[in-house]
Amino acid sequence: MADISYLRILRRKVGSDLLMVPGVAAVIHDDMGRLLLQEKSAGQGWSLPAGAIEPGETPQQAIVREVREETGLAVEVVKIVGVFGGAEFRYTYPNGDQVENVVTLFACRSFARHDGPTDEETISLQYFNRCNMPPLALPYPIDLLFTGHP
Repeated sequence: MADISYLRILRRKVGSDLLMVPGVAAVIHDDMGRLLLQEKSAGQGWSLPAGAIEPGETPQQAIVREVREETGLAVEVVKIVGVFGGAEFRYTYPNGDQVENVVTLFACRSFARHDGPTDEETISLQYFNRCNMPPLALPYPIDLLFTGHP
């Protein structure tokens, strides 16, 4: 893995202009069927564990890496839940950087816990029931997040 992300390299060249970003996100449930959410440090609020695909990575490799970096969990990919994008998946970060995400959403099963997040993107991690979920930064269909969890 590179010391600097591909997105940071692009940002140095294009500034805050809109970038199409191929990304991945994880649907991870605990034994009680609650969904794991991550409170992001960049001001986005709550999100699924997620991130951009780096050059040379498969989407499956990217989600395993992102989940470990952001949560400390080791996961295996169970299935693709869906692929999302378009105007609804545009986001402007507090620093002005604009992205339009094309996200492959994976159902994942956790099989080990490590020391915790290894990046600075995570403020906290928490499992939520459908009835007490906070708003998400991106509009994933809630029904898909709670249907047929592994």
